Amino acid sequence: MKKIIFFALIGAFVSNLALYSQKNTSSAQTAVKDSSLIYPESMTEQLSSLLHDWQLDFSSSDTPCKNGNNVFFPDSIYAKRLYSMPSEMELSYNHVVKSYIDMYAGRKRELVSYMLTLGEYYFPMFEEALDKQGLPLELKYLPVIESALNPVAVSRAGATGLWQFMLRTGKGYDLEVNSLVDERRDPYKATQAAVLFLRDLYKIYGDWNLVIAAYNCGPGNVNKAIARSGGKRDYWEIYYYLPRETRGYVPAFIAANYIMNHYVYHQICPASVYSSMSALDTVHVAEQIHFDQIAQSLDIPMGEIRRLNPQFKKDIIPGNHRPYALVLPTNKMFAFIDKKEEILNYKKSTYLTHRINTDQYLTESTTAASGHTANIYYRVRKGDNLSKIAKKNGVTIAQLKSWNRLRSSKIGVGKKLVVKKKKVVPPPTPERQETIVYNRPDSTTTPDSTIISGYLDEQIEKMEESQRHKDDSEQTDLTGSPVTRN
Repeated sequence: MKKIIFFALIGAFVSNLALYSQKNTSSAQTAVKDSSLIYPESMTEQLSSLLHDWQLDFSSSDTPCKNGNNVFFPDSIYAKRLYSMPSEMELSYNHVVKSYIDMYAGRKRELVSYMLTLGEYYFPMFEEALDKQGLPLELKYLPVIESALNPVAVSRAGATGLWQFMLRTGKGYDLEVNSLVDERRDPYKATQAAVLFLRDLYKIYGDWNLVIAAYNCGPGNVNKAIARSGGKRDYWEIYYYLPRETRGYVPAFIAANYIMNHYVYHQICPASVYSSMSALDTVHVAEQIHFDQIAQSLDIPMGEIRRLNPQFKKDIIPGNHRPYALVLPTNKMFAFIDKKEEILNYKKSTYLTHRINTDQYLTESTTAASGHTANIYYRVRKGDNLSKIAKKNGVTIAQLKSWNRLRSSKIGVGKKLVVKKKKVVPPPTPERQETIVYNRPDSTTTPDSTIISGYLDEQIEKMEESQRHKDDSEQTDLTGSPVTRN
């Protein structure tokens, strides 16, 4: 009896081993090659470009963790690790997911190393917003495949920011976009908008895989895929009805969840970074200010200000439009508050060149002075004082007093003040031109338009009179005799 049981167990073991081998062989034969997939744009971005956009000084400082070589595991291990993750979302395993895991753990392992460090800053922000709306926290890895955690990323289609919002969708979720500001690049505001967008998509589909697909290619394309499949609402059943660019999107998301949680098994370490990613604070700025004014006044690198405030496209905070949030390291925030006026006035005329009013160029007179300069005037209005006028025109109170010979700071409403000295290019000396002179036969006077016109009229009249006499002399009556005029 024992022998029978023993041989039965051996038979079962051999059978399972053969089945396992057959599955692995089948998996290897049907595995999707990298070249057959259309990867999200973030996965094809050059690492050098990402390092520039991240504005971080990554260095190889001492760290207890050292990157090694990738470790490969059987399919059953990958499937078990994904299945064991405490997730509301279905993180299933198949050969497409495996191809993305291999890519992250292999060719893109250095990128993963950097994103693990960036995640220390971004992931807590994402989790807080997702938790507030009751959404799965695993969605925090969506920007890993959307933008490689690059807040200034712009796709070929124009999608922008960490969450890759298109312009119309972003504005639909109250993200401001203008020439100076693009809130799709604002990590905080874009995250709030993305969470609301995901929540709204879930209300439509009730399935997170379909939600992620719709986030990538739009609800319209997902609806078409559902219709073409005969009404099926399972992502894997409509897989081949989706656009090619979207088919690998959910598998890439599942692989991102895997690698960001199990990177240690593949000997990947977070990259060390010189600049601190924590201890930040926010202040609202209600004045126009340039990043370089802050950088020079507070001795903070421009790169760090840009990294913390990527929504300002031209390094200018247009606080004169409406108040905007400025993020700075906490120790620099206190200095900013203490030196605010000094920062606002630091080389203001150099960095902020837009003039408030140009009426003086159109309505106020300018008087040329010696040395090829001109005085630009301003008429004093109610509420004006020398300090206000000086600030407005980018000059000092001392200059105003000197130019206008003022002994005190008192000025009356309506008084005309010199507010600037402008260089004037002297007009070019006209070249001598030859003049055609029409001289009357009986006159040597200098011709003008009146004389020339009178002379021509007189000549024409003489010619007409001569012609009339000629005509009269040639006329005859009906008999052929000349006609005599009395």
